[in-house]
Amino acid sequence: MADSTEFPDAASHSASAFVRLSGLVVDEVTPTTLRGHAQLGGDHLTAWGTVHGGVYASIVESAGGAGAGFAVADRGQIAVGVHNGTDFLRPSTGGRVEVTARALFQGRSQQLWDVVISQAEGGAVLARGQLRLQNVPRPDTSATPGR
Repeated sequence: MADSTEFPDAASHSASAFVRLSGLVVDEVTPTTLRGHAQLGGDHLTAWGTVHGGVYASIVESAGGAGAGFAVADRGQIAVGVHNGTDFLRPSTGGRVEVTARALFQGRSQQLWDVVISQAEGGAVLARGQLRLQNVPRPDTSATPGR
């Protein structure tokens, strides 16, 4: 088990700007589970004052991707999302949410992760998604222009 400081790809300080803007913070990751949270506020709301579904879909993608990536990192691979199916179950006006992700299937070439986003107070499930990922070789970033 690793916390986010031991797995820099999942740590909020080293995440992409997009992931940081979604609010996702990874608290703990193992090869088969991930636990995190997000503080959702005004920047995450629609014009009607509810959390935008795209925020939930982004958190599903990021949490499942971080867990799946952790699972294959020792094989010199990364996991890239190929399908994200997120269901929005309850409207929310923001606040702290808890994120739990778990591997449903982990094969040689693909993984399937289930991600649940719940309100911290009361535990009501706000959104749930499944993320299918492809395990691919880690690219050589030293040869990538602009890096």
